[in-house]
Amino acid sequence: MEKDIFDIGVVGHFAIDYISLPSAIKPSKILGGAVAYVSLVTRILGGTVSVISKVGLDFPKNWFSKLQQKGIDLSCVTLAQGEQTTSYVLKYNKDLSCRTLKLKNQGSQVTLSDLPASFNAKAIHIAPIAAEIPCEVIERLKTFTHCLSIDPQGMTRRFDENGNVTSSSKMDKKILSLINIYKSSLDEITILTGKTDVKQAIKVVHDLGPETVIVTLGGKGSILSAEGAQYAVPACKPKHVVDPTGAGDVFIGAFLTENTHKKDNLWCACVGSAAASLIVEGIGTSFFGNKEEIYRRANSIYEKEIKH
Repeated sequence: MEKDIFDIGVVGHFAIDYISLPSAIKPSKILGGAVAYVSLVTRILGGTVSVISKVGLDFPKNWFSKLQQKGIDLSCVTLAQGEQTTSYVLKYNKDLSCRTLKLKNQGSQVTLSDLPASFNAKAIHIAPIAAEIPCEVIERLKTFTHCLSIDPQGMTRRFDENGNVTSSSKMDKKILSLINIYKSSLDEITILTGKTDVKQAIKVVHDLGPETVIVTLGGKGSILSAEGAQYAVPACKPKHVVDPTGAGDVFIGAFLTENTHKKDNLWCACVGSAAASLIVEGIGTSFFGNKEEIYRRANSIYEKEIKH
């Protein structure tokens, strides 16, 4: 493979996250953003990855160094002069079943001028966290790959003057006509489609364009809809849950990495489930486990619960 052809390209803002957990005395300042979770799990699984992102001068320089040391290509990350990095405050309740999300700072949008003149990836994942990726950018990204994936979470968020986050269905649906693989949480697909029945919601998304639809259900696993069939993919049980942040992002990152390696969809979803079960055992992007443990957990549900 040529050096400039990546397995995964991932687009969206890196973030500075302040995660407040019931077990901690004070919030933890963590490298965040879906692009961080997706790119890191891609590298753990042996994939090559490049990030297209935009950060402010407040983005810690040592985070750049750590990402590069992991083998993540950052040549397409724009350092925006005079701007701040998108930042969130995340606060979890006592049993980690619910969180409040507050926008502290919002970076500027990724524009066409932020994109490289040429870019090659087997799959590109659109991973907005604060409405930072406009339609014209997604249209250009489509020309860089044969497989475009999206998690629309950042397109369904709205912010009041205090940074409080609410959900909205007012996303430009024509974007989905460009997408091959769609992934979101149950709440997000319900908001986006207006359908409370998950099967009906999945059908709406398919009809808009994506051939593959994934709906994550937290501790209940996920639903994979592809090639005319739907599958219930079990959740891998973590040893313990410290922080649920980023589980869905790790799921799709692992799914796409295995998918680019020509693995079958069910196996890809099981690897996603396994990787998600490991990320929750640490705080933020601090813990991903290793490839061997991800595969061990994936195989336990693929062999025992999927194939049989």
